[in-house]
Amino acid sequence: MMLQRRQLCLAAIGTGLLPLLSACSTAARQLEAAPGKTYWSGRMSVQVLDSPPQTTSGSFELSGSPDSGELVLLNPLGNIVARVQWSPGQASAQQGTQTRQASSLDELTRTLLGTSLPIAALFDWLQGKPTEAAGWQADLEARSEGKILARRLDPLPEASLRIVLDAP
Repeated sequence: MMLQRRQLCLAAIGTGLLPLLSACSTAARQLEAAPGKTYWSGRMSVQVLDSPPQTTSGSFELSGSPDSGELVLLNPLGNIVARVQWSPGQASAQQGTQTRQASSLDELTRTLLGTSLPIAALFDWLQGKPTEAAGWQADLEARSEGKILARRLDPLPEASLRIVLDAP
């Protein structure tokens, strides 16, 4: 993987394709974990099998807890696509110049993704704890390799969440 990235960088330099050079460097970290707070980064994909199906994917940085925290979603070049922040009684998502507000992170994720995510369970899954969440089944067998898969079959629409962590 590193060799392929190096070859891509050399090819970009050799052909004078400056825009590709930004893909050659590692994106700067967007979040700093506060003392006592957790931090994860990697790639995430959420698919909602609605009509029409919706898929949201990209890199992410997550810091905090189920009660309060911050999630930054990034495009392949490391630019911020959305910044989500939450604390008791409020949640917000900033996408460019637009900000959406909600009374909870559950309500906000339902608005943004077409489904709510089991946030409390997600934080446990990231730590490798097999916490149950209503309607969701988490597969943590590959957690030691940094991979998590969770599926929701009920209530409809079906949904899936895939995570690949940068540092398992």
